Amino acid sequence: MAETPPGPKGEPLFGSSRTYASDPFRFISALEDAYGDVAYFDMGPMETVMLSDPTAIERVLVSEADRFRKPDFQGDALGDLLGDGLLLSEGDTWEQQRQLANPAFSMRRLAGMADRITDHAEDRLADWGEGDVVNVERAMTRTTLDVILDLMMGVQLSEERVETIEQQLLPLGQRFEPDPLRFAAPEWMPMPDDAEFDAAVETLDGILDDIIAVREKTAGSGDDGPMDFLSVLIRARDDGVESPEQLRDEMMTMLLAGHDTTALTLTYTWFLLSEHPEVERRVHEEIDEVVGDDRPGMEHVRELEYLEWVIQEAMRLYPPVYVMFREPTEDVTLSDYRIDSGQTLMLPQWGVHRSERFYDDPDTFDPERWRPERAKERPRFAYFPFGGGPRHCIGKHLAMLEAQLIVATTAKQYELDFLGETPLELMPSLTAHPRQEMSFCVGERP
Repeated sequence: MAETPPGPKGEPLFGSSRTYASDPFRFISALEDAYGDVAYFDMGPMETVMLSDPTAIERVLVSEADRFRKPDFQGDALGDLLGDGLLLSEGDTWEQQRQLANPAFSMRRLAGMADRITDHAEDRLADWGEGDVVNVERAMTRTTLDVILDLMMGVQLSEERVETIEQQLLPLGQRFEPDPLRFAAPEWMPMPDDAEFDAAVETLDGILDDIIAVREKTAGSGDDGPMDFLSVLIRARDDGVESPEQLRDEMMTMLLAGHDTTALTLTYTWFLLSEHPEVERRVHEEIDEVVGDDRPGMEHVRELEYLEWVIQEAMRLYPPVYVMFREPTEDVTLSDYRIDSGQTLMLPQWGVHRSERFYDDPDTFDPERWRPERAKERPRFAYFPFGGGPRHCIGKHLAMLEAQLIVATTAKQYELDFLGETPLELMPSLTAHPRQEMSFCVGERP
């Protein structure tokens, strides 16, 4: 057994952080190509091991999840933003919060909300017309914000308030773009974008305070009140189970994480459909056959098989969460290499999803690869857009339901033609955003 995994030799002080920061997607792919299952590198002073072995990833996320935790480095600015919400909390706090959240995210509850998702999609389409040019990333962001505010917080905000939320997303995202100086600098050192970040957090905190104040009047008591997540947490707070700070952290997590990844999945789905008209035609044919003259609803989602494959393939090629991190709580052996407690494990969806070890022509958009007979030939964790194990994304069922209903509602009426430059360039933050403005021309379906 080799003691130290192989990997690139970095620069003094910065290690490989400047190479990673300049293009993390290329860096991840290069490491996966060169070293396969395991690669070691320094991210500034942080010793990092990248795992691209699906069997090892399954151990970290599922079968031995109790031996791994989220690294402390995710707790500085991200901790200021999301606090002790579901995304970052650990131990008893996480278990309590997950238990509180489960009813709001149950498939039974979500199935009853399908018509409301379609309503929000139709509301956003109301102003579209033949020949209009639409920023689809922005349109999908607003639609998924509408959905998360309604289904998980029980509110519908004015366009002005939704736009205010949207305006805070840029300074928040910029704060988490890879920066070699931040990797090397001590946490106490002030940085140029700190003021914009702090102002954005303060603005969102104010909006959440207003939402909570409104919902306090209608949250009810006991088990008879509404089952949106915010109402559940307000009742738990009133019963002494939930602190005001914890409630705020969960709502900030829900507001940001609850809409962003779905909006990006939809944006990349529209881009790929525009670039592959034969796939777009099949999607239209399936929607016409399954939905017909009806509004897309829960009864149709189960039959929109090809559309589901399209969305899965979009998340394979453009996983919104392109990398995850864990830290072993004790020395472990993974893929025949020793990983020391305190080292950081990188689990790269980007590298694994695009590896030719697991996918034929991995850079090709091919929804057919999700046919059950083909999909079962791959290792389980060759695809993990929602993570896995006990800490898998609690919103994965909502995300897939939203994506299918919003695409079906839109594609029943329109074709979208991408007007920007290709290939796409990606902007790394907590999630992978396109650098280009995602402008599409709206065309009426024939």
